[in-house]
Amino acid sequence: MSVTPPTGFAAIITAAGRGSRAGGDRPKQWCQLGDRPVLAHTLAAFSGFERVVLVVHPDDMAQAIALTCGSVTIVTGGDSRAASVRAALESLEHSDITHVLIHDGARPLVSDEVISGVVMALSTGAEAAAPAVPVTDALWRGENLQVCGTASREGLYRAQTPQGFALGAILQAHRSHPQDAADDVELARKSGIEVAITPGDENNLKITYPADFARAERLLRGHMDIRLGNGYDVHAFGPGDHVWLCGVQIPHDAGLLGHSDADVGMHALTDAIYGALAEGDIGRHFPPSDPQWKGADSAIFLRHAAELARERGFAFGNADITLICEAPKIGPHAGAMQDRLAAIMDLDASRISVKATTSERLGFTGRREGIAAIATIALIKE
Repeated sequence: MSVTPPTGFAAIITAAGRGSRAGGDRPKQWCQLGDRPVLAHTLAAFSGFERVVLVVHPDDMAQAIALTCGSVTIVTGGDSRAASVRAALESLEHSDITHVLIHDGARPLVSDEVISGVVMALSTGAEAAAPAVPVTDALWRGENLQVCGTASREGLYRAQTPQGFALGAILQAHRSHPQDAADDVELARKSGIEVAITPGDENNLKITYPADFARAERLLRGHMDIRLGNGYDVHAFGPGDHVWLCGVQIPHDAGLLGHSDADVGMHALTDAIYGALAEGDIGRHFPPSDPQWKGADSAIFLRHAAELARERGFAFGNADITLICEAPKIGPHAGAMQDRLAAIMDLDASRISVKATTSERLGFTGRREGIAAIATIALIKE
């Protein structure tokens, strides 16, 4: 999505800086953010404008042309930010553009709401408008890494972009005050222009330091997706001298009946993963009517479920399995079960819990007719 402003509005994107504080071997606006450069994200936010003017350093002209493919007007920047903005403003003089929004190329996450707020203020009569976020933290003065005083935060705001202006007014302000300034609002106020404050956004960050890239990546991915799944399975005892539980063979005076190896714990965990993914149960993916799964190692099922979760972009938070039986004893084997499940799922064993309980001799498990298992899984996508 992008904002489509009224006729006569243009956007100026400043991207001529050499900003070294962000680290790396190239200017921050050309560094990769997700699947494309920072500047590409910024330009996309203003794609609904009838005119977009991109200001770049002379050394970046070729890659700017390749990035935009002629969709914007590219202007060579000056020795300072103010000089770069003035060059862009002068490229719009004598055109049908009446208002401009001036935005930092290193603010790639500006929202439609922030842009619309500035456009609305200008459309309803403001000569200038800019987004800002009220200061909420306590303010200190410091010297030599020591607090030496405090300052009131009353009436203080953190400035953001895009900053919007009537084209003629801001061009005259730049010509009247050619010296550099913190932003275009400072120059506007020097020329007596009143600037309306519109709502800013905490996520409209300006990439300045290396850590800002990590934060921007998280914001681009959107809100964390957390899925919980549960699984339940039962198998009856039958002839045999061992049982398979959570991938571990345990000697016993009976075996478990089932189409595969009847690993009740692994089946419950597998179904929990499928459930979290809304993918049904084991039977949907490995039908018991299919003879190829007769006596199959249940690790096949669990590994498939784990790989499917990762293909969908999920990581595992934790898994919790409870085996319900009177016998065999689970405690001596719980550690080996954790390790085996962790190996199958390619997961650290510390994220897997295997424990047991009895049903106090009640029901089919209390009568030693079989074993039940319940499992819970947490899947996380950032």
